[in-house]
Amino acid sequence: MSNQQPGWFPDPSDAKKMRWWDGNEWAVHVSRDGAVWEEPLVAKTIGLKRRSRWVWVLLALGLLVAVALLSPLVALVALVVLVTGIVGISKGSGTWLRLKSRRTAIGVTAGAALVFLMAGSVSAAMVPGETGAPTAVETAQSAEARSEATPRRTSTPTPTPVTTSREEVVTEVIPFERSTVEDANIARGETTISVSGQDGERTITYVVTVVDGVETGRELKSDVETVAPVTEVTTVGTYDAPPEPAPPAEPTCDSNYADACVPIASDVDCAWGSGNGPAYFDGVAKVVGRDIYGLDRDGDGLACER
Repeated sequence: MSNQQPGWFPDPSDAKKMRWWDGNEWAVHVSRDGAVWEEPLVAKTIGLKRRSRWVWVLLALGLLVAVALLSPLVALVALVVLVTGIVGISKGSGTWLRLKSRRTAIGVTAGAALVFLMAGSVSAAMVPGETGAPTAVETAQSAEARSEATPRRTSTPTPTPVTTSREEVVTEVIPFERSTVEDANIARGETTISVSGQDGERTITYVVTVVDGVETGRELKSDVETVAPVTEVTTVGTYDAPPEPAPPAEPTCDSNYADACVPIASDVDCAWGSGNGPAYFDGVAKVVGRDIYGLDRDGDGLACER
């Protein structure tokens, strides 16, 4: 795809996903069902695995050549690998070979057995008449016997969890409520507490489940009001006292004169006269008492008559 324009194309490692091609190489951005994320291309890892397999093949060919040239030393190395592989397979451990899977361990062990047989055959051909060397089968059997003689680690039985239950009682306070009543016998603005409030009490019982000393559950068993709360009552006065009577108005007309209002002052003169006041009377009034201002000059009983 070296000449392909940038865009989304099926992922070469997984056709269910789309991968971004930037025009030169595959990018790390992948997409599926509208979601986009970053994911390295798996195809590179697969290529590395394939190259590692070819390395193993080349090593095997080189080992065959070494068997032909250095059969005693190769036989010794193959024997060590064979014994270690058998022990690793029987125990299920990686040993010093660091084999990642059981299949790989079996393959390496089988290859070591084959190399050991070939090296033994080459050594026997080069040194005729020499007997007493252990065969590959005997070596494998002795390795298996040593493996069986090795004590194996036994698994520790899982202890059975201990489950218990207990009751737990909790006491809670019930706050009292407040109410207000009106009283027409108490002056407005005055208040008094006629009934004092008192908190109540409730008792709650739980069933608690405990597993190995740790609380795992809590269930309500009962909720009882053991003491009832007392509502606080506040009395508010609503009585309004009647207003006080207004003081009598001071008279503005002198009672010594009638039929007209002669003002009350330190001195009153007729409005048409030459007096200097400070108050003046404009009209004619009847003298019914004493003529304290001297308004009836002719004594006929009429004040300020012309």
